[in-house]
Amino acid sequence: MNLLNLRLGTNDLAKSRAFYDATFGALGLPPSSMPAEYPIIMYKIPGGPNFAVGPARDGQPATHANGGTILFAADSDEQVSAWYDAGIANGGTCEGKPEPKPQTGGKFGAYLRDPDGNKLAVYHGLTIG
Repeated sequence: MNLLNLRLGTNDLAKSRAFYDATFGALGLPPSSMPAEYPIIMYKIPGGPNFAVGPARDGQPATHANGGTILFAADSDEQVSAWYDAGIANGGTCEGKPEPKPQTGGKFGAYLRDPDGNKLAVYHGLTIG
């Protein structure tokens, strides 16, 4: 089985594009190539699924998951910090500043919420499974 796509909801596509272009750019991804008039933005995660952001398909306001966190890997501690700084500068809110995290045995990580409240994290050196 493969995960093909992960999609988060947004209530402001332009704010989400600015946030994800900046934070994913800090991790080495190019900006979304989806034209501005498309109803979603999408990023291809190297070796992984597509990551998409768009409004809720049912026309209702998008809401964030309670208890959900999406975790990304960084190539260095500096990249974690750059991701965090880019997110704060583009409408994200802090859920955990860049630092060694005791819950991961001291791996360097940071947590943010995107402009719609979706919780994200980036770690350097963390392995899962």
